[in-house]
Amino acid sequence: MDQFIERRICIGLICADEYAKEIQKRWEPKYLTSAAARIIAQWCLEYYDKYQKSPKSDIEGIYVQKLKEQQIRKEQGEDIEDILDGLNSEYEGHNFNVEYLLDQTKVYFQDRRLTLFVEEVTALRQSGDLAGAEVLATSYALPEQEEQSCIDPFESAERIKVVFSTKTKPIIEFPGALGEFINDQLVRDGLVGFMGPEKRGKSWILMEMAMQGIKQGCNVAFFQAGDMSEAQMIRRLCIHLSKKSDQERYCRTLHFPVLDCVYNQNDSCEKAERQCAFGAFEDKTPEEIKKITKAELKTAFKANPDYAPCRNCKNMRGAIWLQKRGVVSPLTWKEAYKKVRKFRAKHHNKLRLSTYPNETLSVHEINILLTLWEKQDNFVPDIIIIDYADILLADADCLKMDLRNQQNKIWQRLRRLSQEKHCLVITATQADAASFESNTLKMHNFSEDKRKFGHCTSMYGINQDDPEEKELRVMRLNELVIREGASSTFRQVRLLQCLEMGRPFLGSYL
Repeated sequence: MDQFIERRICIGLICADEYAKEIQKRWEPKYLTSAAARIIAQWCLEYYDKYQKSPKSDIEGIYVQKLKEQQIRKEQGEDIEDILDGLNSEYEGHNFNVEYLLDQTKVYFQDRRLTLFVEEVTALRQSGDLAGAEVLATSYALPEQEEQSCIDPFESAERIKVVFSTKTKPIIEFPGALGEFINDQLVRDGLVGFMGPEKRGKSWILMEMAMQGIKQGCNVAFFQAGDMSEAQMIRRLCIHLSKKSDQERYCRTLHFPVLDCVYNQNDSCEKAERQCAFGAFEDKTPEEIKKITKAELKTAFKANPDYAPCRNCKNMRGAIWLQKRGVVSPLTWKEAYKKVRKFRAKHHNKLRLSTYPNETLSVHEINILLTLWEKQDNFVPDIIIIDYADILLADADCLKMDLRNQQNKIWQRLRRLSQEKHCLVITATQADAASFESNTLKMHNFSEDKRKFGHCTSMYGINQDDPEEKELRVMRLNELVIREGASSTFRQVRLLQCLEMGRPFLGSYL
């Protein structure tokens, strides 16, 4: 365990400016048991003192220079290379979890400080210096920064400066309208929920969040709590990567939606960057285009083979056009494996999938698995996705509660998980029976317990008018709860989809 945490401390000092700044306040070389780790840490902190940033890729140059100057012995160099080996590939593009590593480091330093202190007292006692041992034992004091259990929030200009100068950065960023709608909530320490009726696409949305996170360098832990089997999840991931299904009925010719602009479609755009020179619906107003049917789209698509959708300017007003995919052969396991192998090689080991039968996975079990993965594989998640919260088993201490209070405790502990791990937790929840008849979900459409809203940092409704929006392959997300800032259930974003190709997100517009 010492070797594991000390390697992570070195990685933090090499990669993260904020981490190096905080470690400076607590640093004592004796806290690290590994001589190689002590040397690397000292190099990093000296570099930070001089440049006010962590060395990152410069660490290799520092190492080479120290070798030339013969400041390290051969055996030390080998140990240092073991720590640095694979560092670039392991953390390239990684959203480094500074807060979680800081928490771990504080605990580790506290343990080491106590261990060293006990060793000193024991050594004096065993040497017969009982008086010296007693004096030392009574002299132990916490470091100054650990003594404070509370602060005066208005005392430090530096603290206020840090609060206002540090912008919370999303760890998943979606493009376009969906990004404007949701990116600010996809941050560390967040608990984001998606609420919708049965079979409305909750699992698809969660999978899309996972895949986007992996592609953007995040470690993703995906817990399937019983809504789907392991085989179903793997199959769905393979279909997503291959963009085609293994079922012949979904491999026929199809027309899927792509993003376009209303002003391109009705030929009212005069911008130089416009993609097309004519409109497909020149006789329609923007309001009429917004209400277009799938049949009208297909007719226009066939009548205008040279028409090109446009999304070349920031002021575009979203609309739907079609793209044709011809007949494809059903996905085979060999094709799927080839895609998976290529994806895994590119993104390393960013995904952990753990599948449980319904009502057997609990938040406590999730914590146990995360601890195990961290110790065994050095896997620390940036994003934890749970499909889905309503079918989690309550922890043992909550089993005597009624269902409503069990649900409240589950959501409370999911929030705690996001705070303790300093990661983004994403899950889903069922809406009530009345939601099947609702065009747009509202706050009152919760199931079991409304207190789940209180534990989320944000909650979104999943909406789809049946059959028209389903036919167009359009899904709407609307705001239900936004902790930071005002929210409105009428604020919505439309997602273009083609689930036959495993793609719940092809584009978006407001």
